[in-house]
Amino acid sequence: MKTIISGKVWKFGHNIDTDAMAPWKTLNAGWEERSSSVLHIRPGFIDQVGSGDIIVAGRNWGCGSSREQAAENMKLLGIGAVVAESFGRIYFRNSVAIALPSIACTGVYDAFGEGDEMEINLNTSRVFNLTRGIELKGEPYTPDMLKIIEKGGLMNVLKERMSEHQGG
Repeated sequence: MKTIISGKVWKFGHNIDTDAMAPWKTLNAGWEERSSSVLHIRPGFIDQVGSGDIIVAGRNWGCGSSREQAAENMKLLGIGAVVAESFGRIYFRNSVAIALPSIACTGVYDAFGEGDEMEINLNTSRVFNLTRGIELKGEPYTPDMLKIIEKGGLMNVLKERMSEHQGG
């Protein structure tokens, strides 16, 4: 996993819940079937977003029901990171577990416009608007969280630990 992420910004508002990211009716569907319902609150988004693009959101991104598919769907769309004023707690935990960089950063909603270019340093939680020359400091990851993201997810960390305990 790269520790420097850069991409085009897509802006979403406040209180975007997990149902918008992973609607209930699609939870057991395969990606091809469910992809058209992801972030259905913004028609055309999934056809326009590019691999590595970054979502900037207001307060409480990922609020609502506990759905690991919400973070998973962002990753399957190719989203490089989500930077929001704040996150729903369970969404945030799920995003770390699957190695989807999600940075809480006060002021990010006002500092970025749709289409701006962003650069994120995961090691320092530095968020930089390359278009406007604005630098912000997000909430840093703990060393354990950063390791999970760098290793590609919690399952990879656990597999590595099991291998070490089994002698190879």
